[in-house]
Amino acid sequence: MKIVFSFAVFLLASFVINAQQIIVDGTVTDSENTPVVGANILIKNTSKGSQTDIDGHFKIEIETGSYTAVVSYLGYKTKEVPFSVSNSNITLPTVVLYEGQEILSEVVIDGKRRNMFARKQTAYVSKLPLKDLENTQVYSTVTTDLLESQITTNFEQALDNATGIQKLWTSTGRGGDGAGYYSLRGFSVQPQLVNGVPGLTNGTINAANIERIEVIKGPSATLFGSSVSSYGGLINVVTKKPYKGFGGQVSYTAGSYGLNVITGDFNTALDKSENIYFRLNTSYHTEDSFQDAGFSKSFFVAPSLSYQVNNKLSFSFYGEITQAEKTNPTMLFLSRAGAMQYANLDELGYDNKKSYTSNALTLENPTQNYRVEMDYKLSEAWNSQTLVSRSVTSTKGYYTYLYDLTGAGTFSRYLNKQDALTRTTDIQQNFNGDFKIGNLRNRVVIGLDYYTVTGIDNGSGYVGYGAVTPSNGEEVDGFPLTTAGVDAALAGASINNYKTRSNVYSTYISDVLDITSTLSAMASVRFDQFDNEGDITDNDDDYDQFAVSPKFGLLYQPIADKLSVFANWQNGFTNIGPQLVGDPNSATGQELKNFEPEQANQFEFGVKTNLLNNRLNATVNYYNILVNNRLMTDPNDVFGKIQDGEVSSKGFELEINANPVNGLNIRAGYSYNDSEIKKASTASTIGERPVEAGSDIVYNLWADYMFETGAIKGFGIGAGFNGASERDIINASGYTSGVFTVPSYIIANASVYYAADKYRVGLKLNNMFNEEYYSGWSTLTPQQPRSVLANFAYKF
Repeated sequence: MKIVFSFAVFLLASFVINAQQIIVDGTVTDSENTPVVGANILIKNTSKGSQTDIDGHFKIEIETGSYTAVVSYLGYKTKEVPFSVSNSNITLPTVVLYEGQEILSEVVIDGKRRNMFARKQTAYVSKLPLKDLENTQVYSTVTTDLLESQITTNFEQALDNATGIQKLWTSTGRGGDGAGYYSLRGFSVQPQLVNGVPGLTNGTINAANIERIEVIKGPSATLFGSSVSSYGGLINVVTKKPYKGFGGQVSYTAGSYGLNVITGDFNTALDKSENIYFRLNTSYHTEDSFQDAGFSKSFFVAPSLSYQVNNKLSFSFYGEITQAEKTNPTMLFLSRAGAMQYANLDELGYDNKKSYTSNALTLENPTQNYRVEMDYKLSEAWNSQTLVSRSVTSTKGYYTYLYDLTGAGTFSRYLNKQDALTRTTDIQQNFNGDFKIGNLRNRVVIGLDYYTVTGIDNGSGYVGYGAVTPSNGEEVDGFPLTTAGVDAALAGASINNYKTRSNVYSTYISDVLDITSTLSAMASVRFDQFDNEGDITDNDDDYDQFAVSPKFGLLYQPIADKLSVFANWQNGFTNIGPQLVGDPNSATGQELKNFEPEQANQFEFGVKTNLLNNRLNATVNYYNILVNNRLMTDPNDVFGKIQDGEVSSKGFELEINANPVNGLNIRAGYSYNDSEIKKASTASTIGERPVEAGSDIVYNLWADYMFETGAIKGFGIGAGFNGASERDIINASGYTSGVFTVPSYIIANASVYYAADKYRVGLKLNNMFNEEYYSGWSTLTPQQPRSVLANFAYKF
């Protein structure tokens, strides 16, 4: 009996042990040993999983066996950890995640929306995985949550949320014009970067595929080169990428002036082992102008693929393909030569409802952007990133513009037949290191970059085609705005046959040195060889130029991970081609003279915060930029040129992203800029504010509150405004003897919505007080009056 009883006890104990659930726990941190909150831990080929808590810890109950834990978090490379369990609880080694491919959607912790307008780190701004509090450079991020709150349907509206940026030119659609121009820290800039590499368009950027927009401030040629940045900074669009899991969204937005936007977002795994993920974003957008003529329509598709080969190697593919057609926007080009007889809107007498164009005269802007990325972990300290990007954008159709030659108020119409193409290729190889020399931590990027641009223009020359007088709305008869009438006028126009090419060969290195745990220094340098082949049928405009661009920064954190004080010195440059100098009527004639690159240097200091348990994210900073070596006509020799021009730009900025109470998220920005021409060949321009500098004061605010508990849980409201001070859109700096000033403006917007787990319904009122306002850069373009939008989105 004792033997039988002992055997029964043994069987029962074995059964209990075999049925016992084993506890597997662990900790997830980033490369700085900071706990990662909300990281996903999934046990491969099971339904088991968990998320890390405030301390980065996790626990999972599992039976005995051999498994692989897949650890992932937004902005970091996914890591797989194999382990085995027998009959006792185990603790896995600390899992360290490194920033890399962004293949996950944002994680909402405990159902609350925590400071959702703030982005505290990025891999693109410094080409290194730095937190905002560790970065000596200032940048402004527009998040996808902010765009959703505002029911944003276009790129220009999205940029209104970036501190200190103002639209100068909307996208014209012309070949080579790009996606519009904006003023940033006193200088014009275009959005030319997608996921940190060049990506061009002759039209507008589609909002359906935007994960966020990064506006990086100050001269940034050291890491990005002069071809895609300006002295004021650069604009980087970060696209939506594949994420772990299955899901998606369909959305429909309808609004005033014939607005219809249908978008789709679909994400899924392509293999059973879930190492390959595919995401597709698509959009169909149609909209009429608020004027008497004008429209735009586009179809957009963006496939993306992420392939995690193993823990060391991964590949990514991203593409954006757009088919677009539109009428070119109304632009009144003010006189750049004659003395203007009007100085403001009242004196010009323009009725902004008139477009002086026709829906029969359109431009087609097909665009393709492709990027392939390979990431390979060389060792625990070093990673390799190889990037290849290709962009092809073209323009076909009719372009018209109105230009006041004499300044008397009569605008002559000019038009041509566009047939242009721009092709870019960029190849980058980056090596990222994170290692210590003694007790000093180094975070290093070493990069090689090859960038080439080819431009082809087979369009026609411009011909005159009537005139208009905005003060009385009259148009000269006999010039019908029809394709037949325009084709007849263009029958005798010359046809261009230009093909230009430029190449840039670069290498750069940047190191962030942690002198102590709270004190760090950044040093960077770029070597740039510029090879401009010019028109490849004419060797006379070939030239080469070499430039060096350094960058330094110093940062101290009086309160670690909460408060940082920083200063930087940054450089930008522009390659200057050879210029003809000398009296053409003299015995020696003219000759080509080479010049040095134009240089811009910025000194900046400020404070960044991340206080109140991540609820208050703020940046306040002062900058001073001086551009020298500007090419200008020699004041003592009308046929000579010297590099003695100077422009200064200084100012301060304040940006706040706050989550003061649960459910309330606030975004606010204010900037003041003082730009001035210091040295120029024409005395009348000295002391003038350059017209590309825009308004000296630009500001924005948006607040969103959603009820997170109670009977009306999910209901929300949003409200805000953006505005700017008055500014000259043309003055002596624009080569005219007149000044034209547009008034200040404040544009107020509001929204209401209901957000459930699976769907969201929203209503938005733009420009609620129907403010009349204008953009321009020696041009005058009216902006959209009051409009209403309704949106429905379903998630699956």
